Amino acid sequence: MLKPPYNPDFFYHWHSLSVRFSDVDALQHVNNAIFNTYYEEARLQFLGEYFALNNEFHEGKSFVMVKSEIEYLDQINFPDTILIGTGLKNIGNSSLVALQAIYHSKSKKLLSVAETKGVWFDIHKQRPVKLPEIKNLETMLIKSEKDG
Repeated sequence: MLKPPYNPDFFYHWHSLSVRFSDVDALQHVNNAIFNTYYEEARLQFLGEYFALNNEFHEGKSFVMVKSEIEYLDQINFPDTILIGTGLKNIGNSSLVALQAIYHSKSKKLLSVAETKGVWFDIHKQRPVKLPEIKNLETMLIKSEKDG
C-alpha cells in the first residue's frame, strides 16, 4: 500500500483530531479498532464538505463500505493530536476508492495508512446505483502513485 510522506498538498482533504482518553487501551496506546473510527470520521467530514449529497441521503441513497484495509505503522498516544489526509484513488461507476493516512500533528510522522472502497447504494432497491453528478470530482484524485 502507498505510504506517502507528509505533504500538505498530497491529500485533497485534511482533518485534525485530538486523541480522547477513552481511545487508549490497557497497553497505553490507541487501540487498533479506534483507527477505523478515526478514518471514518475523516471520510464523513470529507463527504460532508465536498459532496452535496443531502437530498440523495433523504431519497434513500448512501455509501456502503465494501472494503477496508488498514496498515498500522506506529502507535498513537493520548493526548496526541493527529492529522488525517483523505483523497480519492479511483472513481468507478457506482464506487469510490479512498486513500487515507494518519500523521502525528507535530512531528508529521506517518502512523497509519488505509484504503477503503464505498459503493453508492440505493437502500430501497437494495443494490448499487450510479454515483450522482459531483462537480470537480476528478480534482479530488490523488496525483502521485509513488510508494513513500
